[in-house]
Amino acid sequence: MTRHLEIRSGVELPAIREVVTLNTSDGLRLVGELALPVSGHPVATLITLHPLPTHGGFMDSHILRKSANRLPYLANIAVLRFNTRGTSSPQGTSQGEFGHGDTEVADVAAAFKFASDRGLPNIWLVGWSFGTELALKYGVDHAIRGAILLSPPLHRTSVAELIRWNGSGKKLTALIPEFDDYLQPGDASERFSMVEGIDLIGVEGAKHLWVGESSTKRVLNEIVKVVNPAAYPLPDTVEI
Repeated sequence: MTRHLEIRSGVELPAIREVVTLNTSDGLRLVGELALPVSGHPVATLITLHPLPTHGGFMDSHILRKSANRLPYLANIAVLRFNTRGTSSPQGTSQGEFGHGDTEVADVAAAFKFASDRGLPNIWLVGWSFGTELALKYGVDHAIRGAILLSPPLHRTSVAELIRWNGSGKKLTALIPEFDDYLQPGDASERFSMVEGIDLIGVEGAKHLWVGESSTKRVLNEIVKVVNPAAYPLPDTVEI
């Protein structure tokens, strides 16, 4: 029997969900999950990079979890989430210790190797807060279509690392909350001024943690608009 379902905070739509392990070049095992469309054939892939683990960030941070819960079904997008080294979540604990964004270069590489080995198509990075630092520092070295940055603080990314994106052919989109704790829209234009073609999107009323269903929907819609525009805008209800 078909049922009418309103898409709200805790909804988990149908997908093929697989607990996975990422193996780093320095010998660590990272806990992860791959969520695929029920057909098993996504049109695009998100590799997600979570907020700062020393301040409560992990693969189940709400925007990333809701991406995995909704986007495989609503937008035919695969979502790979994982805990960076030393990070714990309800999914488990990844081996190693927090590397302040330095040794995590191997974590990002392990995620790409996994995605490549699985033949996942059209890979995009989605970083949130600390995850944007990893995306900006290391994503340009991998075969991605681009990166979507949620609440970038720009604490660990150097000007030289930003400039490396110029001429790469990889698209950068940044969502900047109006009331962000670290980088607000007015300052973002200056801080990203050396990056050619970056799409800076100021989000009125939003905060660093994107709290609330309206913020979640805005973020997921902006992701889909970039990654699979044919599925934009996302519906508010579905028939299952």
